[in-house]
Amino acid sequence: MTADTHVSKRGPQPLRDLGLLIVCLMIVYVAAAIGAVASLNATAFYARLAQPDWAPPSSVFGPVWTLLYSLMGIALWRVWRSLPRHVAAITLFLVQLALNSFWSWLFFRWHLGALAFAWIVLLLAMIIATIVAFWRVSRVAALLLAPYLGWVAFAAALSWSIWRANPTLLG
Repeated sequence: MTADTHVSKRGPQPLRDLGLLIVCLMIVYVAAAIGAVASLNATAFYARLAQPDWAPPSSVFGPVWTLLYSLMGIALWRVWRSLPRHVAAITLFLVQLALNSFWSWLFFRWHLGALAFAWIVLLLAMIIATIVAFWRVSRVAALLLAPYLGWVAFAAALSWSIWRANPTLLG
C-alpha cells in the first residue's frame, strides 16, 4: 500500500492526519525561518549586485518561497504517513531541507558566491534524489516537489550569473 492509499488498520484517522500535516508544515516553515534569518538584509544586498536582465525583483522571492515551502510540507506529509516503511525518503527530504536553509547563509550572510553555487548544485542533486524516493511512495508527493526543483534550478542559474558578475561582493 502506498501513502496515496494509506488507511490505518483502525480505519481513516483524519485528526491524526491533520496533526501530522501541521507538524510537516511546521518542519518546513522552521527551515524557512532559519534561512530567513540569514536573509534579513537580502533585499539591500541583492539590489547592490549586478544582475542579469532576467533576474526577478527581490519582492518575488518571498511569495514564491512561501508557496514552495507549503507544497514541500504537503509532500512530506503524504510520505510521512507511510512510516516506518519509508524512512530513507524522509531522511533525504530532511537533508535537502537543511541544505536549502544553509544556502541563504552562504550567499546572503557570508557572501560566499562560489561555495553558495556549489552548495545549490548539491541541493539540486538532493532534491532530485528526494523526488525519486518520494515517487516510489507517493507520485503526488513527488509531483508536489517539481515546482521546487524548477525554482531551485532557476536559482542555481541566477546564483551562477550573479556570482560571476560580482567577484568583489561574492568572492
